[in-house]
Amino acid sequence: MHKLTEASRHPCRAVIGGSGISVPQKVLSNDDLAQMVETSDEWISSRTGIRTRHVTTDGESTAQLATEAARIAIADAGLEPAQIELIIVATITPEMVFPSTACFVQEAIGANDAWGFDLAGACSGFVYALATAGQFIETGRIRNALVIGAETLTKITNWKDRSSCILFGDGAGAVVLTSSQDPDSGLLYSYMGMDGSGWQYLNCKAYGSRFPAYKPLEDPNLIYMSIRGREVYQLAVRRIVESVKKCMEACNLDLGQIDMIIPHQMNARIIESAIKRLELPADKVFVNIDRYGNTSAASIPIALDECRRTGRVKKGDLVILVAFGAGLTWGANVLRI
Repeated sequence: MHKLTEASRHPCRAVIGGSGISVPQKVLSNDDLAQMVETSDEWISSRTGIRTRHVTTDGESTAQLATEAARIAIADAGLEPAQIELIIVATITPEMVFPSTACFVQEAIGANDAWGFDLAGACSGFVYALATAGQFIETGRIRNALVIGAETLTKITNWKDRSSCILFGDGAGAVVLTSSQDPDSGLLYSYMGMDGSGWQYLNCKAYGSRFPAYKPLEDPNLIYMSIRGREVYQLAVRRIVESVKKCMEACNLDLGQIDMIIPHQMNARIIESAIKRLELPADKVFVNIDRYGNTSAASIPIALDECRRTGRVKKGDLVILVAFGAGLTWGANVLRI
């Protein structure tokens, strides 16, 4: 039996009872983007691995996507909305400044006994949120939690900037965490890190207190996401490798015991570089960025749901979720499915 962590001695374990996803119907291809900015399908796919992404229309919102993913996940878990006690929505594109997107989801699904909040961990948001919800279950505070990653990144994308507009897509993924007495199932360990000194590499500056809404912007592009790709690439590879190794060390695992690694889908080249450094076979790493683009906090739950529904991960499999994002933030979860 593998040595795990302090969490392994808790009487309750947080297991994934169900999952679901929701993506907009509208699909934007690389060829479509080539009609908007100077680029091409070959240029985008060779550098990012992305071929298509789902984009919201004016009538679609983060809460709508989150709500649909939540409904599917709750049904998949065999629960009723009234049984959900906690809702965490990981997002950097919330429904509005306040109230939280979690409030809109709670009302829409009828989870009248639930409380909740939004978590702004950027691309690491779902990993952070899963660890947070897991703590409430492990300590016996609640039995059922809804954890959602939902983003409408295309609403803060500068469609004139070809270096960034090619990367992002919209979508939502959700999981239901439930309480289990099986000490070898569910969320086994979480590792997380942060380095605020790197905030300038990935950000969206306006509108917050530093650039308030009442004050005219000297640069109107501050309302859009900004990314410094070269620096992000190098840091992402290093932190992804670090996070996986920290998990393996803490849980006394070797690579042969890991059935699947599901990384945040930021860039296929970043994922490939990390795989190479970890000396992992490609069939143990799930990649679907070609169809969704970078959906930030939504990318891991979308990928996890696909893995579950296509049989890429099965009951009893050992899975590591790993992410790197703005903040800078990074982290990983170890799960026994």
